[in-house]
Amino acid sequence: MKLSTGKKVSWGKAFRGRRGQSMVEFAVVAPLFFLLVFGITDFGLMFFRLETLQFAVREAGRYAVTGQGGTGTVRVQSIKDIATKYANGVPIDQINIISGGVTNTTAGGPRQMVTVQLVSNYHFITPFIGKFFPGHDSSGNGGYYAFTVSTTFMNEPFSSGG
Repeated sequence: MKLSTGKKVSWGKAFRGRRGQSMVEFAVVAPLFFLLVFGITDFGLMFFRLETLQFAVREAGRYAVTGQGGTGTVRVQSIKDIATKYANGVPIDQINIISGGVTNTTAGGPRQMVTVQLVSNYHFITPFIGKFFPGHDSSGNGGYYAFTVSTTFMNEPFSSGG
C-alpha cells in the first residue's frame, strides 16, 4: 500500500513501535486489576463463611433446645457435632455451649436459656487487604478476621433424663 505522497507504508514498524507502550500500560493497570479481583474474592469468601457459620449456629441451637443427646457432657458433645456438621467444612476454631453462666458442661435443663457460640478465624488471600484487619493469630501474624456468631434459645420443657 502506498500513501498519497508515493511512499510505501511499513505496517511492521508502526506495530513494533507500540509494543513497549502496551507493556507499560499493562504494568500500570495489572496491580489494580488483580487487587480488585482478589479483593472481591476475599470478601465473597468472608461473607460465605459468615453465612455458613450463622446457619450452623442456628441449627445447633435448634437441636439444643430439644434436650436430645443425653445429659451433661454427652449432650454438649452432640450439640457440637451438629454445629460441625452444618458448618459444611468451614473450620471452627472454638465451640462454646453456655447455660446458667457455665460453659460446656450441661447445656442447661428444661426451660433454661442456652447459648451456642462459634468462633472462626478467616485469613485473607490478599495481604494488602488483610493489613486493614487487626486480628492476629497465635504466632502474631496479622491479617485475620475473627468471626464470632452466637444464638440464644430457651430449652423446651423436655424430660431431664434425656
